[in-house]
Amino acid sequence: MKQFDFGQNWAEFSRNAATRERAAQAYAQFLSLMGDVELKGKSFLDIGFGQGFSLLSAHALGARAVGCDINPKCHEVIERNRILFPDAGTGPIALRVGSILDDKVVEALRETRESAGSGYDVVHSWGVLHHTGDMKRALANAGSLVRPGGRFVLAIYNRHWSSAPWLAIKFLYVHSPGWLQRLMIGALYPVIWLAKLAVTGKHPKSMDRGMDFYYDVVDWVGGYPYEYATVAEMEQICAPLGLSLLRSIPAKVPTGCNELVFRKHN
Repeated sequence: MKQFDFGQNWAEFSRNAATRERAAQAYAQFLSLMGDVELKGKSFLDIGFGQGFSLLSAHALGARAVGCDINPKCHEVIERNRILFPDAGTGPIALRVGSILDDKVVEALRETRESAGSGYDVVHSWGVLHHTGDMKRALANAGSLVRPGGRFVLAIYNRHWSSAPWLAIKFLYVHSPGWLQRLMIGALYPVIWLAKLAVTGKHPKSMDRGMDFYYDVVDWVGGYPYEYATVAEMEQICAPLGLSLLRSIPAKVPTGCNELVFRKHN
């Protein structure tokens, strides 16, 4: 399956837009999302860690952190971004290249020193599992890595009437030559800028989670594979996995990500 190169986009973001200020914002919003979840001394798995801001935040908070990403470029990116997190220290973070859809990768993650076969206290995956090409299987595999009583913290694109047209745009993008991809970004950049302004009433370049508007547009337009679900649909998918929804934060824009915190039954 043809896929968007998220690793390349994160590499360019890290070279051109990552700053201490953006990292500090990401850290603060990571704390808010985690709520009362204690991380110090706890095992933490980040699936699809991207530029590494959440994984580095967990590490800075004293978690025994493990990161997994399908794109090897992200492993170079996180090392570059460590300097933006002075409180993260110099201790190692266990990193693995692989897909959450790969059963061998899932078992390897289950048998890490941090999991020791019993799962992780926290499994985190922000805006990732809907890009795997098989979201339900990705959710099942990721959910299986949460220990009983642990937390599953994730973000999934919200279902909206415009989701299907966006799926077509993303499919076209990843199957297009570079010149057409650049043309699509140039054409859709002002559309997304105006849409965000109209929906939120805020300047579109005022971003969350340490992001940058340009690289967010590239991620959004090109992010294929692409799936989506309402909060209610996510509850239905996750209930058979032994996961109960504790908290949800609705998407700020209709096609944005709903943030969800589940608890694994004992």
